[in-house]
Amino acid sequence: MSAKPETSTIGRFDIAEVAASFPETASTLLVDRYLTDQPAASARVFRVYKATPPHYHATCDEYLYVFSGRGTFWMKDPATIAEFRPGQLLFFEKGTVHALPDILEGPVVFLSVDTPRRDPKDIIFVNPEDGTPESFVQQSY
Repeated sequence: MSAKPETSTIGRFDIAEVAASFPETASTLLVDRYLTDQPAASARVFRVYKATPPHYHATCDEYLYVFSGRGTFWMKDPATIAEFRPGQLLFFEKGTVHALPDILEGPVVFLSVDTPRRDPKDIIFVNPEDGTPESFVQQSY
């Protein structure tokens, strides 16, 4: 696997291998690795280390495939909270507030496809005191 995101028009990735490469702990809420990084879409694998407060992304829709772990997740309204588990796909459009309040079983790892491409700094916390793009995610190569 290459060290930097793929910019070619094809790729083959081992999600389990990427997930296993993440550290056991992190100072950020999550650690991610871009697999592809095209203007039309980006694909990432990320591990969640801590509950994530309500936030949204201004520039992209997000498709989250649950690779491993269990937790709770809500989209648009806290009343929509539900448990997630491996094999499920979560989807929300840009601007949709969402949160992962509880990690029930770790490690929580998602495969994410963002359309169009998601800039790593595209994170807006509902409560600005909850964090910054730098405290939210650490990129892994």
